Amino acid sequence: MRALKTVALAAGLSVIAMGGADLASAGEGYVGISMPTKSSARWISDGSSMVEQFKAAGYETDLQYAEDDIPNQLAQIENMVTKGVNVLVIAAIDGTTLSNVLANADAAGIKVIAYDRLIRDSEHVNYYATFDNFKVGVQQATTLVEGLKERFPDQKPWNVELFGGSPDDNNAYFFYNGAMSVLDPLIKDGSVVIPSGQMGMDKVGTLRWDGAVAQARMDNLLSANYTGKKVHGVLSPYDGLSIGIISSLKGVGYGSGDMAMPIVTGQDAEVPSVKAILRGDQYSTIFKDTRELARVTVGMVDAVMGGGEPEINDTTTYDNGKKVVPSYLLEPVPVTAANWRSVLIDSGYYKASEIE
Repeated sequence: MRALKTVALAAGLSVIAMGGADLASAGEGYVGISMPTKSSARWISDGSSMVEQFKAAGYETDLQYAEDDIPNQLAQIENMVTKGVNVLVIAAIDGTTLSNVLANADAAGIKVIAYDRLIRDSEHVNYYATFDNFKVGVQQATTLVEGLKERFPDQKPWNVELFGGSPDDNNAYFFYNGAMSVLDPLIKDGSVVIPSGQMGMDKVGTLRWDGAVAQARMDNLLSANYTGKKVHGVLSPYDGLSIGIISSLKGVGYGSGDMAMPIVTGQDAEVPSVKAILRGDQYSTIFKDTRELARVTVGMVDAVMGGGEPEINDTTTYDNGKKVVPSYLLEPVPVTAANWRSVLIDSGYYKASEIE
């Protein structure tokens, strides 16, 4: 509880520092929180962290999950507007579908914070709280290359396949572009080859971040391109896809006999993938501390409710098609078998019993 009180105090102090607002005006409001799905443990953690920290700071909350159904998310947000929330915190399923509902929110005087996924094509997005998503992609590709050097030091070129996130999620492009900033030079110098030839988000994107879709695509890639050759690495942008990809690879014998497991990346440090890293099936993931993202979001709301300006550290990167959205970017952290305990256990994010 002491940590939560500290968060609330820090958020209140930020209002004074950034807006000179009366502290008594902060921590009294109604916040609508719209999350995309409970199918990913990551979004459950995000929702829980926000509710806990908002309540500690004195806010009433309405948390809704849309289960990856766009009309459902629209209806839930409309209902929040009708109920009179002061602020909307939205992690969009499809960041291009909210223009009308956000116009209604603006007309009602409701502020909007895009949470981890940029809301596009609307001028009614006040702020954006997220991680440095280009850096996430850089870290994924960097750990991929590190793993290739470690596991296949005498093999050149390395056969690699690329997977992207959902094309309706703006973050997916940042992940992909960040990764390709690392891989493109290696492709050009011949160190890395893409036997399928499939590159670009239009070819490698995975709608709704669906692990079953990724597994089916990996099955097809293996049968069509790997007769007489082996895959050495797979760029995967999310743990849920990684698990499906690994299932496909193991289904044809990788990880047994003389078929070394390819290097597979991921993101979100979900428990099944951390366990897969310890087994040697997955090489890496990227940890995004949802507690810190919740803390930043609470601070944003506290500043707005107090009549001040929230802390921002990026005013150039995130153009949503209507405006450049003022943003706060948090630092992602790569996780491998070498550092998982210090990053995930020592930080209190997981208990050792959840992993081991």
